[in-house]
Amino acid sequence: MSTESRASVLQQIPRSVWVLGFVSLFMDISSEMIHSLLPMFLMAGLGANAATIGLIEGLAEATAPIVKVFSGTLSDYLRNRKWLAVTGYALGALSKPLFAIAPSVGFVVAARVTDRVGKGIRGAPRDALVADLTPPQLRGAAFGLRQSLDTVGAFLGPLMAVAVMLLWADNFRRAFWLAVIPGALAVALLVLAVKEPAHESGDKRVNPIRWDSVRELRAAYWWVVAVGSIFALARFSEAFLVLRAMGSGVPIAIVPLVMVAMNVVYALSAYPFGKLADVMSHARLLIAGLAVLIASDVVLAHSAHWSMVLVGVMLWGLHMGMTQGLLSTMVARVAPARLRGTAFGLFNLLSGLVTLVASVIAGSLWDRVGAAATFYAGAGFSLLTIVLLSLVRSPAAHTHP
Repeated sequence: MSTESRASVLQQIPRSVWVLGFVSLFMDISSEMIHSLLPMFLMAGLGANAATIGLIEGLAEATAPIVKVFSGTLSDYLRNRKWLAVTGYALGALSKPLFAIAPSVGFVVAARVTDRVGKGIRGAPRDALVADLTPPQLRGAAFGLRQSLDTVGAFLGPLMAVAVMLLWADNFRRAFWLAVIPGALAVALLVLAVKEPAHESGDKRVNPIRWDSVRELRAAYWWVVAVGSIFALARFSEAFLVLRAMGSGVPIAIVPLVMVAMNVVYALSAYPFGKLADVMSHARLLIAGLAVLIASDVVLAHSAHWSMVLVGVMLWGLHMGMTQGLLSTMVARVAPARLRGTAFGLFNLLSGLVTLVASVIAGSLWDRVGAAATFYAGAGFSLLTIVLLSLVRSPAAHTHP
């Protein structure tokens, strides 16, 4: 595709989608400054083991999807996505100082859950808002763009964390305090620069909590949910990537650089693969992403040397770029427009609960068998998802978007 053609697609993406991308960018800088250091802070500073870290991360990642069901459903009923998203981003920003003052593991759990409640409130309304704002033929590109900007923040955050740790002699709490600033900027940008799209006056307000409304989510949607849930078993918390890097012999201050490497690859690949999702079979693209995840797991299982850990983490980032925006596009494609918030919420609920199970399994395997077993288990669940995609066809009427 020519440079002019790529530029044309980017120019057609609505301005508010771009703004939502930059909102995600600032919040991810804030979050990743903390999350890239948190596993080490818990282990080295507060005495937690891998199983405890896995449980904390699993609980945190399951909290957000549970809340997403209610926020997505509420956004459908109120027909207002923006202010629910504002509430979620504000709660995420307000949680950041709690990490800086945390005296114990229990306090970190409270801060992490509060942060993820905020993510849960904002996630489904924001994704539904992107779909509302964007013409169908550009949704893959729009989700890919938002994910790319989100991921730029996800690699700038760890980079800033490294700078703080080097400048202030491994001062975790100083880094956590500085993370408050970009979080506040994200909330301000969303409030001031995103406009809720107008709804047609003839639209009937529907209570999506009713069972009859949920039944409108047809078999094609539930097939996507099933695929995403099995896939989530392979996608345990990225905290285990940080722990793998921590065990590779590099100084603590520069361990977050592995997350920088992952997110650079993620950011560079999310938009091109999101755009590819507009013209390519979703199942084939997802299988390709799963194959990359298997390669990442095998590399991380086989070697603890920092150079190979870096390769494995970069492959992990590539699989994220190939699949994250794709899964959102798949949900948007098969969900009725008036139930998009509910559809995203239910999808994220089930995949999040499975991620909790995956992270607990990963932590237990790490402590009892070894780090390699954790990554081999992830590869096995990825292979299971490929089998499902290969043997069971989607009930959707066509295979191409």
